Amino acid sequence: MAIDKVAYWLDIADYDAETAETLYNGGRCLYVAFMCHQTIEKTLKAYWCGTMSDDPPFTHNHMRLATGCGLYDRMSEEQKDFLDTITNYNIEARYPEDKEELSRRLTKQHCRAIIDDTKRLVQWIKDELLVATRH
Repeated sequence: MAIDKVAYWLDIADYDAETAETLYNGGRCLYVAFMCHQTIEKTLKAYWCGTMSDDPPFTHNHMRLATGCGLYDRMSEEQKDFLDTITNYNIEARYPEDKEELSRRLTKQHCRAIIDDTKRLVQWIKDELLVATRH
């Protein structure tokens, strides 16, 4: 297990989660979902580094990361659905033609739900990492 790499990914995941909260509190909802996407991606990469012998792939695809490190099969259907949804925000937040539609969908209430769902999923991944590294 590469403890330094795990710590690195968890540190920046926590920073991104704090950034999502800051954006939310400032009413900057467009990028809240994007930062939540980043938080999950980096937490998955931390899990990968803690449980796999190789480095995580250079990808933003949550499903690829979760599948590659063996987490996806252990996720609930709700977690899988959220993973699929949040992955789309990474793509949509990058293209100007999608930003207007995305802005309409990302209400304050919806962003709060995304942040809360992100926190739950990240905590689950961290818990799984603890269990996996105890053995």
